[in-house]
Amino acid sequence: MIEVTLKDGSVMKFNKGTSVKDVAENISAGLARVSLAGDVDGNLRDLTYNLQEDCSLNLLTFDDEGGREAYRHTTSHIMAQAVKRLYPDVKLAIGPSIDTGFYYDFDTERPFSIEELDKIENEMKKIVKEDLPLERFTLPREEAIKFMEEKGEPYKVELIKDLPEGEEISFYKQGEFTDLCAGPHLASTGKVKAFKLLSVAGAYWRGNEKNKMLQRIYGTSYPKKSQLEEYLFKLEEAKKRDHRKLGRELDLFDIMDEGPGFPFFLPKGMVLRNILEDYWRVEHRKRGYQEIKTPIILNEDLWHRSGHWDHYKENMYFTKIDEENYAIKPMNCPGGMLAYKRKLHSYRDLPQRLAEMGLVHRHELSGALHGLMRVRCFTQDDAHIFMTPDQVKSEVQGVIDLIDDFYKIFGFRYHVELSTRPENSMGSEEQWEMATNALRDAMESIGMKYKINEGDGAFYGPKIDFHLEDSIGRTWQCGTIQLDFQMPERFDLTYIGPDGDKHRPVMIHRVVFGSIERFIAILTEHFAGAFPVWLAPVQVKILTIVEKHHEYALNVQKRLQERDIRVEIDLRNEKIGYKIREAQLEKVPYMLIIGDKEMENDAIAIRSRKEGDLGQMTVDSFINKIINEVNEKVL
Repeated sequence: MIEVTLKDGSVMKFNKGTSVKDVAENISAGLARVSLAGDVDGNLRDLTYNLQEDCSLNLLTFDDEGGREAYRHTTSHIMAQAVKRLYPDVKLAIGPSIDTGFYYDFDTERPFSIEELDKIENEMKKIVKEDLPLERFTLPREEAIKFMEEKGEPYKVELIKDLPEGEEISFYKQGEFTDLCAGPHLASTGKVKAFKLLSVAGAYWRGNEKNKMLQRIYGTSYPKKSQLEEYLFKLEEAKKRDHRKLGRELDLFDIMDEGPGFPFFLPKGMVLRNILEDYWRVEHRKRGYQEIKTPIILNEDLWHRSGHWDHYKENMYFTKIDEENYAIKPMNCPGGMLAYKRKLHSYRDLPQRLAEMGLVHRHELSGALHGLMRVRCFTQDDAHIFMTPDQVKSEVQGVIDLIDDFYKIFGFRYHVELSTRPENSMGSEEQWEMATNALRDAMESIGMKYKINEGDGAFYGPKIDFHLEDSIGRTWQCGTIQLDFQMPERFDLTYIGPDGDKHRPVMIHRVVFGSIERFIAILTEHFAGAFPVWLAPVQVKILTIVEKHHEYALNVQKRLQERDIRVEIDLRNEKIGYKIREAQLEKVPYMLIIGDKEMENDAIAIRSRKEGDLGQMTVDSFINKIINEVNEKVL
């Protein structure tokens, strides 16, 4: 008999060789129906996997990441099988599950058309109806290579050859289709209930521009049709909100062919950007931060000292000045270290909070670029807080409070993750444990809920990540608090303690917006371009009915401008209905319509973007109304 420890800590005894599915059925028929895979001692396994020794077992459903992975990976194999049936000469590359679904890369002589996706989907439905069992088998290395060579699959052969010697090489077979795969998978193709192929895109083999361009088909799948329909609705909503489209339509920002990954901010976009930066500065001053500005280009020695040369070089841009090597900064941290180091500090001076809106450049592959979300240059709202060890907890909590205030102002909910030590990191196990525990303690002492994100910390320290949820339920990682014992050591940073000796400060790196460009993209999609009054580049548009109203309209405009209200005026000889529709498309919060009655009464007729016709109001009353909305930051 073997002992199986379940997620709730209970222990059950089974015969050796009992399958994961048998355990699920022993617990309840309902659990067995919804179980998709098992986590056995931290390893994802099929339901058919036989347990040979004492172990821990977590049964995974679609609500679990591992369960979704098995479900969508199986759907990816079904798609690949359908493609091979319809286009036998196509070569298979890779087909993983991803956060929102799955994809598969194919080597084909001509691109797939959108119309062909329907054809592939119909073939997938046939494969699902056939309810083919997915059978796992393994082969020795040489046999595996020969097996895939005989099938004419060069990409699979390359993948096998790249596996370490002695690695178990597993395959999954469903009907006539076999794929190289580590698994896990569902028991049969019939278990997949609802799926949709979404798009086709080009993708270089292994993400390398020097390799062949493959055809990538994206799709998604769910256990219920209603879940799929909800996702597809959100997808359509996301298309309408695409910041790249809205940025151009609303004259906020754009990306030009002359500079892929290097955004242009247009006049209205700069208004929005400056509002955010001004708000950032005011709130940071209130909390005792001092603003600095450090150079964009600094010499190679600095990046060796900081560790970026060893850990980040492939993402950096370089130049030569006076025959010396320089780097364009990918992060603001080293400049912050130099700003602190330039003079002696006492423990009485700490904590010292140095904040910077710093422009950084990072190399991204062209295929990874995406509007303002993924760019090659962006402004990061970094701050570096230098403190004594006993100040860590209160400073971390102070940053948490700051980030919480910021996100509430914009109407965002969020969840928090604690990201731990990655493989490629600096420092000792003891330092990492101390830093991770300090972040954990700071959160737990204020009752903050968080999840552990294993291995996703920065190379110099663990971090708290804040994930925003937007108006259509998508999440975006923005704010970060990183505790760093490494940089103060590398830059020999010190302060004079109460004992008169030099001591090493502890340091927090943190961002609130993250990248201001990316935050603007998120805001644009969150509000679908219809920004609240305090953020709107144009808050009011004055619309005249006929020419005799122009003088009064210009006087109203002047009165609004004197109170710092952002206002435009439309004096064109167009019908008022046309002017209103145009202002609606521009997503202006308030339209002021001026006709004879308004002129006679020193009034304006107000039309709200959200509420429609609000009737007539005096100019002064409207000014007070809009100023109150701005001051209260009404959403």
